[in-house]
Amino acid sequence: MSGHAAQVKEHMEVVGSDGKHVGTVDHMDGDRIKLTKKDDPDGSGQHHHFIPASSIAGVEGNQVKLSMPADQAKAKATNPGMGR
Repeated sequence: MSGHAAQVKEHMEVVGSDGKHVGTVDHMDGDRIKLTKKDDPDGSGQHHHFIPASSIAGVEGNQVKLSMPADQAKAKATNPGMGR
């Protein structure tokens, strides 16, 4: 698991390497960030999506910064097979 994963807390904002919003942390689920349903990347508000902890570049303030742009992170989060 990423060394930064231990710093990830509920309700933190997840942003891509481009600074754009990806989602909001529900909680850590093993080696993945589980995003809240209400702020899910596919916009339906009906599903939890997951981002691998290995994608975390750092945690700063109330933000989890990823090592990829937001669009790429959203694509991986909405297609779970791609995120593993």
